[in-house]
Amino acid sequence: MKNTLTYKGFTARIEFDSDDNIFFGRVLGVSDIIGFHGETVSALTADFHNAIDHYLEVCRQRGEKPKKPYSGKLTLRISPDVHADIAAAAAHNGKSINKWVVETLEQAIHSHG
Repeated sequence: MKNTLTYKGFTARIEFDSDDNIFFGRVLGVSDIIGFHGETVSALTADFHNAIDHYLEVCRQRGEKPKKPYSGKLTLRISPDVHADIAAAAAHNGKSINKWVVETLEQAIHSHG
């Protein structure tokens, strides 16, 4: 995925604010809000690492388990007809079902972004 950083198993989406000339990010897949920013990629990366380290330390001090990022595995229940249609669409595009579904979901996400 473009515009992301990963550290200690946490992934963050990165954006750029051209009005303020600053990069900013938010960690994905956890219910806690973990944000960070920087004027350069190096500063952004360092602040991301610091934010994750701080989050993990606060969790440790409180005796709480950190909210883990999503695993990347998604189980769906769909009708056999839809499953067959997905398999046919994937085969038509020369892709595995997994690859076709991932690409289709990514397109749907980015069309709303």
